[in-house]
Amino acid sequence: MSLEEISHLLYQIKLADQKIVQIFEENIGISLTRYEIMMRLKEENPLLQSSLQEKLQIDQGAVTRHLKVLEANGYVSRQRNPQNNREVYVALTEKAQKKIKHCEMDHKDTGSVLSPAFSDVEMKQFLTLLDKLNTQLCNITTETKEVNNNGTKK
Repeated sequence: MSLEEISHLLYQIKLADQKIVQIFEENIGISLTRYEIMMRLKEENPLLQSSLQEKLQIDQGAVTRHLKVLEANGYVSRQRNPQNNREVYVALTEKAQKKIKHCEMDHKDTGSVLSPAFSDVEMKQFLTLLDKLNTQLCNITTETKEVNNNGTKK
């Protein structure tokens, strides 16, 4: 692909991302990142804040900001580990569990934003391609950091 084609592809992905996130947040009433935090906590509750940061691949400050908002809304509670004061456990509240169930029911009632655009098979293929792309980008990022830190590629 030429640089122009790559640029156009990336720009189209950016536009689609902005539109999808806006629609998602309007329908759910929570930012996509905060909803993802709640989903990770639904899978593993409680969870260390540092583990949550790693799973979501976002920086510590961003996780803290999102958790403060979720905590203020009564969706999560945070508690320091008594054995290691530097560790913070994050847990979903009952209010959050009800919110998640409500969101899931609304989703079933209204259908997916992407349903008209993609079949279930196409959605699975799309997700596979995105996972593959993200994995490759993580590898490139890791290689770039190694070069920058050492001056040579490992």
